Amino acid sequence: VNDNLNLDLSDDEELREQLDMHSIIVSCINDEPLFTAEQVIEEIEEMMQESPDPEDDETPTQSDHLSILSQEIQTLKRSSTNNSYEERVKRLSVAELNELLEEIETAIKDYSEELVQQLALRDELEFEKEVKNSFISVLIEVQNKQREHKETAKKKKKLKNGSPQNGKQERGHMPGTYLTTVIPYEKKNGPPSVEDLQTLTKILHAMKEDSEKVPSLLTDYILKVLCPT
Repeated sequence: VNDNLNLDLSDDEELREQLDMHSIIVSCINDEPLFTAEQVIEEIEEMMQESPDPEDDETPTQSDHLSILSQEIQTLKRSSTNNSYEERVKRLSVAELNELLEEIETAIKDYSEELVQQLALRDELEFEKEVKNSFISVLIEVQNKQREHKETAKKKKKLKNGSPQNGKQERGHMPGTYLTTVIPYEKKNGPPSVEDLQTLTKILHAMKEDSEKVPSLLTDYILKVLCPT
């Protein structure tokens, strides 16, 4: 009888330990203020939909991987709302609970890594978009100023032809000297890189201001971009 009693007590202790371990695992999961796997995958999908050129920037491998993650999270969502699934979890042993916890942690890690990659890609695309917009904006401003300078030069030429010249010359460079600078450009297989656009934008800004910095900026551009050593 004592042996049977001891056996029953040991079984109860083992069951109690399993329940305690289950409580610890569940509490650890609940205490973590982390995004759920569903929230992570939804965040990734939203970013991919908001990307400016998804067909150019997203490789087939990334697309397939996101599709698989989406299917997995939908399956997990359906099973987590099922009462039978909850009952099955309650009947799991400590080893099975640990295995399930490991699977969940692995899934969260994979989703988090994918989210970080997509955030980095989004930041890169946003920066590239800003550089392109800055280049286009200053290019239009320079073109408008060049047209204005051309019209002004024509009017001054007419006035000079109709009036005697006094022979005086202004000090420094003539207005519009650097505004009309021609930037050499070599057409490549693809569009200019972000670095090239930044360099060209600096030159255009100097041209817009008719700055004496144009020659030095142009020299750096030729040596570093057109004819790198």
